[in-house]
Parts: sequence; C-alpha cells; structure tokens
Amino acid sequence: MHKLSKSITVPVKLDEVFSFFTYAGNLEKITPPELNFVIATKQPFEIKKETLIEYRLKLFGLKFSWKTIISEWDPPNRFVDEQLKGPYRYWQHIHNFYEVNGGTIIEDEVNYKLPFFPFGEIAYPFVRLQIKRIFNYRETVIRQTFISDP
Repeated sequence: MHKLSKSITVPVKLDEVFSFFTYAGNLEKITPPELNFVIATKQPFEIKKETLIEYRLKLFGLKFSWKTIISEWDPPNRFVDEQLKGPYRYWQHIHNFYEVNGGTIIEDEVNYKLPFFPFGEIAYPFVRLQIKRIFNYRETVIRQTFISDP
C-alpha cells in the first residue's frame, strides 16, 4: 500500500470550503488540464454516501474510465471516495476538513496500490511523482481560489 498526504490551510469558513469540494464540477477545475479529466456522470447530481461518479481521463498517455463511490459522508468534516473501476488496483481518497481560527484545514490522504503486483511496482517512482504533481496542481488552484495573494 502506498500513501500520499497533503494539507493546506485557507482563510475561509468550513462550510464554504466543504461546499466547494462537494460540487462535482470543481473536481475538473482542480485537476491538471493535461489529464483531460471529464465527469461522465450526468450533472448536476448530489454527492452523498453511496453516490457513484464516473470519469474519463488520460493517464500516462492512455485513456481510462474511472468509477468511484462515496463510501463515507460526514458533512462538513469528511468524505471518502473509493475506486470501483480504474487504473489502480486500489484507490481510496480521504478528504478531511477542520475549522481553525476562522479558516479551514483541508487534508487529503490517498491510499493506493498499483496494478499487476509485483511487476507494477517497477512503475512506482514514476506514479508517485505523477500523483504528487497532480496534488501540487490541486493545491495551487485551491490557493488561487481561496487566498487572494497565493
């Protein structure tokens, strides 16, 4: 199992931040454009426990369908999405939100396994860098969205 953790604090109230992350269209906004990430599920839809969401994207130059389920839903503090179908053997993305001093801490934790074990592990250094790059891009867009002077 591999893990990526990322945290950012923004000077915005918890409810506003949580609303941003639960609006599906914003997921396209915070994903790097070269991934050609598109939500395939007909919008608008409500995100809640057991919501299924389908995406199309290009990863490592290959086109993928990705299907996730919202496996945990605890507004405005937490939600978890897990891959049902996609490029990873396992993918779980935990979103935690904490109110602090008039702002909000946004925490992302991604737990994942690569396909084709043990041979898929050869690609781990490259995959890890790609995931870090995606989450760095995400952080940049979040800063631009919520902080006037990033």
